[in-house]
Amino acid sequence: MITVFVHGNIVDVINGTLIQDGTVLTEDGIIREVGIDVEIPEGALVIDLEGKTLTPGLFNCHVHMCSDAGTGVREHISQAAQTIRAIGNLKTLLNSGVTYIRDAGAPAYIDVDLHNAQMAGTILAPEMQTACRCICMTGGHGHSEGREADGPDDCRKAAREQLKAGANWIKVMATGGVMTKGVEPGSPQLTEEELRAAIEEAHKAGAKTFTHAQGMEGIKNALRAGVDSIEHGFFMDDWCFDFMKEHNVFYVPTLAAPYWIKKYGTDAGIPDYMVRKVENTIEAHADTFRRAHKAGVKIALGTDAGTPFNKYDMTAFEAVLMVQNGMTPMEAIRCGTINAAELLGVKDTHGSVTPGKKANFAVFERNPLEDIEALLHCSMTVLSGKVV
Repeated sequence: MITVFVHGNIVDVINGTLIQDGTVLTEDGIIREVGIDVEIPEGALVIDLEGKTLTPGLFNCHVHMCSDAGTGVREHISQAAQTIRAIGNLKTLLNSGVTYIRDAGAPAYIDVDLHNAQMAGTILAPEMQTACRCICMTGGHGHSEGREADGPDDCRKAAREQLKAGANWIKVMATGGVMTKGVEPGSPQLTEEELRAAIEEAHKAGAKTFTHAQGMEGIKNALRAGVDSIEHGFFMDDWCFDFMKEHNVFYVPTLAAPYWIKKYGTDAGIPDYMVRKVENTIEAHADTFRRAHKAGVKIALGTDAGTPFNKYDMTAFEAVLMVQNGMTPMEAIRCGTINAAELLGVKDTHGSVTPGKKANFAVFERNPLEDIEALLHCSMTVLSGKVV
């Protein structure tokens, strides 16, 4: 099946340019030609974009698909109800232009079942990678749904359990966090030795690792232990940035997560301990992001969708916050496309509108290079060459 998208303004994230009034020819879900002089084969399905802007499909590298993006108060619902909700959240992500996600932790291995269903075509959802249950210390951040582990041997076993269940990534908890009562974002949790044991197991199996890490001591523990991606990263110094650049470690800042907690606050029902922790860290978080960007750290887009009021149709708001904190619109779009594809190991097949890559696109009424908020209004999502 040949489908041709005509009269679109195509964002070229590789060269940092805009192809005006361009054409993208796809065949069997793969991009075959891109340009302004593409010949349209007889019998092809032609879709007129009417001057809209086409970007690569967006990535969200930090999603909790089973969560409700409510107040953050712990729920008591069945696994079936969580699964049904996750299917709805996946559709919402897709409708907002997101064609690829990394789930950052789900209960009862629901994420693996949904990943299998997506690959089989049983459900309509973004392509995805999964992490199963996070690995945390006993009583540590995320313990309510994570795999509590103490000591290097237990952390090694916990990583093996997630890999056995089908995880593509191993997520380890290096510090406390905002949403778990009784822990603090700045406090280290799993030790460097514990982190290293889990990370080594992942790497042996060809999987990557990422860490919830907000305080600097825990971040440095995770970096020395060999982690592939730092999530949140509220407090980092130049040593962290230099180490990350030398060892090709990505930063997924999730600026949106504290933004929504601060915006809605206790008046909306968010527990006061969450609001307090955000108020104590949000300025340092933004400052760290600005310094990391200036230092040249690789940054990929993720929102922590599912945390309080952090909705699944607002992936692009992370790009808005990135621009507000010093990036150009093209840099922010790259974080949500080609950079994210590199982090997830699919750069050769995803992340740009390039011949030979998967035909995953997002289409917007206005040009986000002129106004990044245009990304908030997706008018068409294309997955494997099909308008979905």
